[in-house]
Amino acid sequence: MDFSFSLLTNPDTLHMLMWGVSVTLRLFAGALVCGLTIALLLSGLYLVPSKLLRWIIALYVEYHRNVPTVVQIMVWYFGMPEVLPKAIRLWINQGNTEFSFALIALSLNVSAYYYEDIRSGIKAIAATQIEAARSIGLGAMQSLRYVILPQAMRISIPPIINRSLIVFKDTSLAMVIGVTELTYQVKKIENTTFQTFQIFMISTLIYLVISLLIATLGAQVSRKFPANFKS
Repeated sequence: MDFSFSLLTNPDTLHMLMWGVSVTLRLFAGALVCGLTIALLLSGLYLVPSKLLRWIIALYVEYHRNVPTVVQIMVWYFGMPEVLPKAIRLWINQGNTEFSFALIALSLNVSAYYYEDIRSGIKAIAATQIEAARSIGLGAMQSLRYVILPQAMRISIPPIINRSLIVFKDTSLAMVIGVTELTYQVKKIENTTFQTFQIFMISTLIYLVISLLIATLGAQVSRKFPANFKS
């Protein structure tokens, strides 16, 4: 059996790998930013004293935490176009439909986990600090912005980083709907070169290197913004 990695000398193979890495990183970055934004919004809504609102948020979180991510991706790609208004459907179809639906599904999925992490951070803050913020004249939103969230986010950084690593690996699930991310490109290369061991070893190394880079970056962020900081 030939264990050489001569396939890397083929420009077409290199181009496919680089394209796959590019799509994977764009999908990961988009899901991270969108997911964190939605999670912050949910965290703000959680502080509103409404049982109905909290029940809706709890339902949202339970769905995204208990349904397999790959199923959520397929629901968005195969199911949602049937119920979306025609105008929105046509607008989405003008771009990269597969990428757009995968990004939506991954963003919503990770937002549920980020929300739980941030909510745990908020619960860890002493109630006296919130009362102190209100006593100096800060409104509910000002207290959230200047007192609660800055501390909650520092406490939440380690679990958010761990979840971000899982999101990066979950980008490979997007291949089921035809997103041309790294695993999709690797499978395509394997089908044409039949060098199964080599190409999957290469993809393994790429995923490992990027995951380690994300973990290293996350460790630096954790050290820069420790939970027990002193202003």
